Amino acid sequence: MEEVQKRHRQEQKELQARIAQKKKSATKKTRKGIVDECDNLERQLKEKQDLELSTVNGEAASNGQGEEGDIQDIADSPTEPSVNDKAPESRIQHPAPAPQQSKNDQVRKPNRQKARLARRAAEQESITIQAAEEAKNLPDLRQAESSAMRSHYSSRGLSEHEIRSDGHCLYAAVADQLTTREYGLTPEPALKDFQANTQSSVPQYQIIRAVAASYIDDHRDDFLPFLEEPLDQYLRKIRETGEWGGHLELLALAKAYNVDINVLQSSGHVERIGGETGESNQALWLSYYHHNFGLGEHYNSLRQAD
Repeated sequence: MEEVQKRHRQEQKELQARIAQKKKSATKKTRKGIVDECDNLERQLKEKQDLELSTVNGEAASNGQGEEGDIQDIADSPTEPSVNDKAPESRIQHPAPAPQQSKNDQVRKPNRQKARLARRAAEQESITIQAAEEAKNLPDLRQAESSAMRSHYSSRGLSEHEIRSDGHCLYAAVADQLTTREYGLTPEPALKDFQANTQSSVPQYQIIRAVAASYIDDHRDDFLPFLEEPLDQYLRKIRETGEWGGHLELLALAKAYNVDINVLQSSGHVERIGGETGESNQALWLSYYHHNFGLGEHYNSLRQAD
């Protein structure tokens, strides 16, 4: 029994390490799938270990009952009288009734079950504490990323305008760049399927989404090789949902507005995504975060420092 519990503790520790590694490497788009996968791994391990414990406990109980049954059978078997034994019927000894279980015996099994559950909970808590201690020794990726970004902003004369952390952050950051740099939200030349909605009630990021979708739709041959789903479904997500944007959407926006989009990363690398002509003097600046926000990947707008 102790060997089984020791092996279970080791399996739980290894699983927690695997889960921590998976969650650490998750991106914004894969986070939900990895969380579901981790939940399934934990549930499968628990079911497997519970089954093993039940099997071990069942075998022990079965062996104990077999021995007691054999002894009871011997005790219950009456001694056959001999042929010459003429003792009166009143003197014949009848088998003694089986002793009834005391109240202490009746509650003993539930107490053993409760003790096992308590030990299991204590082991799980110990594993959780150990995992937390190990996490303390890991580098603070958020703090390191923020510190590196601030240094890059200072060296390039930029200041960060923080964008709300949601699925619209890329589009909202581009909209902030276009308006603060006075480039305008309407692309030139006009896109075939784009109709600008400049009503004040329409969020600016929604206009940018419409521009990205329209450009991809007008130039579908340039984007189809990179899509993993039908084009109409992909465009619907851009126009009508809060789906995150990435490199393809930035490329479409750079070409639609004929601007260069510079994406500054914590390593100091600047990814330049060129416009339609490739010779534009107009440029947008975005910052890209991988660790600093709860939803994972995030874009902010970079303005010229005062």
